[in-house]
Amino acid sequence: MADKKDSKYQKLLLGLLLDGIGMLSYMIPGIGDFSDVIWAPVAGWLMTRLYKGKVGQAAGIITFVEELVPGLDVIPTFTLTWIYTYLLSSKSNK
Repeated sequence: MADKKDSKYQKLLLGLLLDGIGMLSYMIPGIGDFSDVIWAPVAGWLMTRLYKGKVGQAAGIITFVEELVPGLDVIPTFTLTWIYTYLLSSKSNK
C-alpha cells in the first residue's frame, strides 16, 4: 500500500515540475511562443504516459491545447489532473 501512496505523491511532484516547465516560457521574452510549439506535444504525450486510459487521453489533449494557446500557460494542467484523479474521481473514493 505504501508503494501506491508513494507513486501518487511522486506523480504530484512530477506534475508540479512539468507545470513549472510549461510556465518557463513566460521567463524568456520573444522565445516563449516558439518554445510552446515544441513543449505542447511533449507535454501532451507526457500526460498520456502519467495517466492511463480516458483520463490520460483527455488530459493529454487539454494539455496540448493549453500549452499551444498563448496566455494559457498559467493553467497547471498536470496538477489539476492529479487533483481530479486522486481527490475528485469516484474511483479513488471506493
